[in-house]
Amino acid sequence: MTGADTPQDPGPAAERRGGLLADRNRVEAFSDGIFAIAITLLVLDLHPPTTAGRFGAALLAQWPAYLTYLASFAFIGVLWVNHHHLFSRVRAVDTGLLWANLALLLTSSVLPFPTAVLGAAFQDGDPADQRSAALLYTGLAGLTAVAWLIIFSYLAGHPHLLQPQTGAAFFARERRRAALGIGGYAAAAATALILPVAALALCLALPLFYAFTSGGRAPR
Repeated sequence: MTGADTPQDPGPAAERRGGLLADRNRVEAFSDGIFAIAITLLVLDLHPPTTAGRFGAALLAQWPAYLTYLASFAFIGVLWVNHHHLFSRVRAVDTGLLWANLALLLTSSVLPFPTAVLGAAFQDGDPADQRSAALLYTGLAGLTAVAWLIIFSYLAGHPHLLQPQTGAAFFARERRRAALGIGGYAAAAATALILPVAALALCLALPLFYAFTSGGRAPR
């Protein structure tokens, strides 16, 4: 195990700056559990056909549920990967970071609900229903980007919580990515007012942006 992997004691001065410090491993384990539950709940919106002789047609009719499932699976999956990368740079956690992390988990854990609403709207709803569902989904996704921005801003102001190799450039880049996500989901919400299916396409594309622009693990 290298020195970068071993949490170092930030000391009493750090405790005075950021409150009581805790091991990051408990936060990571709890967060991993939330992400795992949320990503598993998504599959509950995929239903087997029940009408004899129409299984093929019934499976094809569920195409909106497949798309929303893929969008949300990618969304939570990328959240988990980026969360893992971020916490590889964190050596200790204080109360402020705990609350910021809980805000991110809140937006992540509730994602199965707007996913189900969006799939139902495209399967059985009218255009007004689709607009409402797409606005709900993009609004929640935008709040997730806001939660990321809060976490990165908090950590940038509390360097004693970080591994020594983590510099200011990392947080400048990550805050830009979060801001781009907020703008991207705002654009998707505006698109939903005109063409909800295009908003769904944007919701599929934005997790790919976060996947390909991830900064990766902390340097060792």
